[in-house]
Amino acid sequence: MLFAGAGAGAATLLCGTAGAAAAATAAPAPPGPAAPLAPAEPPEGLAPYASYWFPDSLPAGTPGPGITWRSLMRWTPESDPDLAYNTATVPLAPRFTPVPPNTTALAGRARIASLVSFGSTAGNPAQGSPTADFYALTHWAYIDELVFWGGSSGEGIVLAPNAPVTDAAHRNGVRVLGTVFLPPVPYGGDLRWTRDLVRQDSLGRFPVAEKLVEVARAYGFDGWFVNAETEGGDSELAARMQRFLRALRAAGEPHGLSITWYDAMNSTGKVGWQGALNELNQEFYEDRRGKVADTMFVDFRWTPATLAASGALADRLGRSRHELWAAVDTESHGWNATVDWDAIVPRGSDHVVSYGFYRPEWTRNHLADRSPGAFHRADDRFWTGESLDPARPSPEDTWRAPATVVADRSTVSALPFACSFNTGHGERWYEDGEPVSDTGWNHLGLQDRLPGRRWAVHTTGTRPEVTLDFARAWRGGSSLLVAGALTAPVTVGLHSTRLPLTRSCVAELVHSTESGPVTVEFGVATREPSGPGQEVPYTWLKAQTLGTGRGWRTARVRLSELAGATAHGLAVRITRRGKEPVRWRLGAVTVREAAARPRPATPGTPAVSASSQQSGRASLRLTWQRATGPVRHYEVSRVLPDGTRRFLGGTCGTALYLPAVERAGREEEAVFEIRAVDEVYAVSAPARTTLIWTGALPGR
Repeated sequence: MLFAGAGAGAATLLCGTAGAAAAATAAPAPPGPAAPLAPAEPPEGLAPYASYWFPDSLPAGTPGPGITWRSLMRWTPESDPDLAYNTATVPLAPRFTPVPPNTTALAGRARIASLVSFGSTAGNPAQGSPTADFYALTHWAYIDELVFWGGSSGEGIVLAPNAPVTDAAHRNGVRVLGTVFLPPVPYGGDLRWTRDLVRQDSLGRFPVAEKLVEVARAYGFDGWFVNAETEGGDSELAARMQRFLRALRAAGEPHGLSITWYDAMNSTGKVGWQGALNELNQEFYEDRRGKVADTMFVDFRWTPATLAASGALADRLGRSRHELWAAVDTESHGWNATVDWDAIVPRGSDHVVSYGFYRPEWTRNHLADRSPGAFHRADDRFWTGESLDPARPSPEDTWRAPATVVADRSTVSALPFACSFNTGHGERWYEDGEPVSDTGWNHLGLQDRLPGRRWAVHTTGTRPEVTLDFARAWRGGSSLLVAGALTAPVTVGLHSTRLPLTRSCVAELVHSTESGPVTVEFGVATREPSGPGQEVPYTWLKAQTLGTGRGWRTARVRLSELAGATAHGLAVRITRRGKEPVRWRLGAVTVREAAARPRPATPGTPAVSASSQQSGRASLRLTWQRATGPVRHYEVSRVLPDGTRRFLGGTCGTALYLPAVERAGREEEAVFEIRAVDEVYAVSAPARTTLIWTGALPGR
């Protein structure tokens, strides 16, 4: 089986909502298609999970099954047995903003924050799980800040993001925040946790603030979302909370950490959601000494008047009005939610403030069919809009999709660059077009940098279906599929880039024609469009003509004639050569220097650091030393007695938990290989380690 043990359950979450202080346990999602049986639960303490704590004192009584109560004040990196499994390693990538593909998406105006529950507070696997049924977010191009949302009084109220989420976000230039959630009293909130949070020592320091900074630095994420909704406070407690925020920001700012404050507690100490930035909560955002929080999440009770006043107050404070997130509740109704968009992002004029999605994982949770393909079709509809083409938004769509409002961003600015259209989950794992595991999986850290504009398609004829498809892949779990009756050449925009081209640069396309046949060309734009909504000016280069057949082929395109230019965009153009409907796949695209690159260095000293065996089945923890040189991620495989290799999982770090390894026949030891993988998917020579099987051999 693949990856970590139990699948993620629903999180118990509390947050103010329009009209009432909502406090809800996420409802179970409707049943999806039958999934493979999950592996048996490993012994307690061996499977690593995303970390969660109380600030200091713990609840009365005993925790429920599968829950561990922990005090943040007692946490240290040295005493954390799961640190290696939870540590993100991908640095936050710089982003640039290309010319928008339509005239309504504005650059330098509104931005988007997204509050996402990827699983329950307790029992949320640290490194993915053996199922494709997962909220595999891919539309990072429109997001500025992702909050790893959750928390409950019965589990823990301080949540650190797990490594796959942070690694995927950072690869796309998106900041990730952990959550500090002080729940309402009717839902188990206790004011002593608020007092624990803001307690000062004899020197006036805030110990929990220092711990929060230490956690963020050790785990590799970018700051904290602070939500104080426990009633019963007074102005003195509010003043201490304000000083706590200032101390947290002062301690975190040298390390690039940031704070988002949720509009709940106000300066009287009461929980009074304002739906605005105003005189009652301004001190938590900006005071006479300057910035207190970097951004504020404005409660759902906003109105057009309160948002307009909030933006004006931010202007007077010398702050950007786009550092205010107006809450948009999508948990229950998704793109059917009723939103007064003109109060936030009016058409034809400057945006009033930014906006923040609460629980956009509705795109997965509401589905009856939760297969990866069905999920991505729904998620594309949410982020791109009803037209499913950001270059041609639907004017009558009542859902104002991000692609129609916010200019997309990209991080593709250095060579080498490659994308195999891997979304971070799938029903199988492929290498070189062949499945090397038939088990469903998810791990966002293995996700590629996907095209930000899905899908910008230009044709004078019938528009084909363009999707991320999971039936076949070149590498990972998915490929790009173009299907339909192509009555004219079809251009599919891929990545917005800033790639410096030299005489030795080449592009490579791994593609396959299932029906056709077609002519394929590769497009490189050496300048931006003349303005928003204008066609991208691609230079077209012949790739290869493919006949019908299910095999994958690699086409190389020399880019020497573009030497000295900068590639601003990549695309493919497909022309049908017969009368059959077309099914054409793109498995990978690479732009690199033509000179052969050395393969990545081999990881060092792999070992089984912990294991448990029962009845010919083992759960274990693998560790190794980082390979020298650049590494994108590591992949772990099992070598079976007949010499075949089966993919087990991957991670960007140097430790991986395997929940269920089956003994193969009468073998005396299980052999594992760890390979380093670079940006163009070249793999290192393997490092090997073994697990000695204990107990009687089968049949004895």
